[in-house]
Amino acid sequence: MRPLQTTFSDFEDSNLIAGLDESDDAAVYAVSDDIAIIQTIDFFPPVVDDPFLYGGISAANALSDIYAMGGDVKFALNVAAFPDDLNEEILGEIFRGGAEKVKEAGGIIVGGHTIIDREPKYGLRVTGFVHPKKLFRTNGARLGDVLLLTKPIGTGIALTAKQQDMYDVDEVIKSMLFLNKDAATLAQMFDVSAMTDVTGFGLAGHCLEMAKSSDVKLVIDFAKVPVFPGVLDLISTGIVTGGGMRNLDQLGQRIHDFSGRNSEETLALSFDPQTSGGLLIAISERDAEKLCAAIQATNGECWQIGYISDEEIESGSGSVEIR
Repeated sequence: MRPLQTTFSDFEDSNLIAGLDESDDAAVYAVSDDIAIIQTIDFFPPVVDDPFLYGGISAANALSDIYAMGGDVKFALNVAAFPDDLNEEILGEIFRGGAEKVKEAGGIIVGGHTIIDREPKYGLRVTGFVHPKKLFRTNGARLGDVLLLTKPIGTGIALTAKQQDMYDVDEVIKSMLFLNKDAATLAQMFDVSAMTDVTGFGLAGHCLEMAKSSDVKLVIDFAKVPVFPGVLDLISTGIVTGGGMRNLDQLGQRIHDFSGRNSEETLALSFDPQTSGGLLIAISERDAEKLCAAIQATNGECWQIGYISDEEIESGSGSVEIR
């Protein structure tokens, strides 16, 4: 990001709400007093064998950045790469899977671009709208807030184990296909101060982004963090992801007092990259249970996993201080 920040260091536009300056989930540009445009792009190689499911998962992952900022999805463009020696019907199924998710989101795919490449890749460039005063960012978390999470973690490790026929990923696929739409819409009705989605940097990495942007300390109780069944056991057998280890190398020094039971496994899990993960929500304590209940009433899931504090945590408590 540094070359971009250097190039545009003298750029000034009061309508640009979110750009390169902070670790937000998407770019945001105000076009009127009532409407701001949210734009994001995301794509990746196949994470499952079924092309229709792959398309849906990749689309849900890209759409999530709009929801993380409190927006409504309006339209999207396909972004794809595909080998010229594979059956084009496979690409059609990938596109169909993505289109079904965009339709479920209330948007439409209006075009896109595909290139020839040795490895398939697919994703979306998504445009959404939000009222500028209803925008959620990573930088508003407050002392006294509690932290909610709306999906279990462990997708990266589970998908890696699946490649070795060591894990049944049906539950993981169901979670990755589940849109964060309802949870984001409900968040607008409560005293939410900051929000992001948990994706490539893992739960710990995205907690660190929120902590840094908000200049606060996050305390996570990993006994309360939802994990896909059996994933911690997989880690204990040596199943980890390259992305998770890179996250740990780059960011692990900002995790403090990691002294809980199974700390090595939990540390690896906390930095495991997530595909189409849940929302991490900072919310006032008085509204936390209400929002969780509202999300669960829409067939979503919600867990309280921590809080924001300026007090020292007790050594050996199993909690993790992130700042």
